[in-house]
Amino acid sequence: MSGQLTITQLQQKANDIRKDIINSLEAAGSGHSAGPLGMADLLTTLYLDIMNIRPHQPNWSERDYFFLSNGHCAPVQYAAMAEAGYFDKSELKTLRKFGSRLQGHPERTALPGLENTSGPLGSGLSQAAGVAYTLQYLDKQLHRFVYAATGDGELNEGNIWEAAMFAGKYKLSQLVVFIDRNNIQIDGSTEDVMPLEDLRGKWESFGWHVQEIDGHNVESIQDAASMARAITNKPSVVITHTIPGKGVDFMEYDYKWHGTPPNREQAKAALRKLRTLNGKIVGGNE
Repeated sequence: MSGQLTITQLQQKANDIRKDIINSLEAAGSGHSAGPLGMADLLTTLYLDIMNIRPHQPNWSERDYFFLSNGHCAPVQYAAMAEAGYFDKSELKTLRKFGSRLQGHPERTALPGLENTSGPLGSGLSQAAGVAYTLQYLDKQLHRFVYAATGDGELNEGNIWEAAMFAGKYKLSQLVVFIDRNNIQIDGSTEDVMPLEDLRGKWESFGWHVQEIDGHNVESIQDAASMARAITNKPSVVITHTIPGKGVDFMEYDYKWHGTPPNREQAKAALRKLRTLNGKIVGGNE
């Protein structure tokens, strides 16, 4: 899907996806708000520009892969997939409903286009590394890439670092990981709960190529992915600095929105903020 949309169009799509996240969470009455809103620019750019995919042919044999390791951020993945054309947007209102294909954490067999089931935190990077190893050493499909997203609080999990060691040892250059560095987790600031810095140094010590970017800058995301694909002797990680709750001022930076959905009035206020870009557009439709 690369190159079909301009930067401005991708930014507009990301804002649309944030609206869809709010609507689906309000309809569900449960779920996570802050992380999905913060990751909207990243997943918009991945699904609508960077990844080589065919939404109407989800099992296409030459597709790139995407693994969402921080599975509680599923609302943004579902919204991005709907925007890309995997399924109709109306289905987003079924989030977390009994029998829905859009469960609170992604379930691979429930929805075509999902590459992994992610409930327990930390497992997605191992899944992604396994597929990257297969592509690089067994199938030898060197033109395909495996993209993964993790949360920063998720880095508390030991199996993240086992996967990091594995990928470094085997120089999995087709593996590109984006860390959502929003500095919050369910109990507070990441640096209060379990300090992560020096994050760049840690990943470099495991043999990874490391970049740091503004996770709300579409061009930076595109450039980072291009650089990562050009690295042929090691896996790549992009520390993607984001604002939790991005676009909704009363949610931004507040860890209490990590695992809290908006109620009806909060959703109405959030949508107003998104339609007016937090007041930058006067007279936005409500």
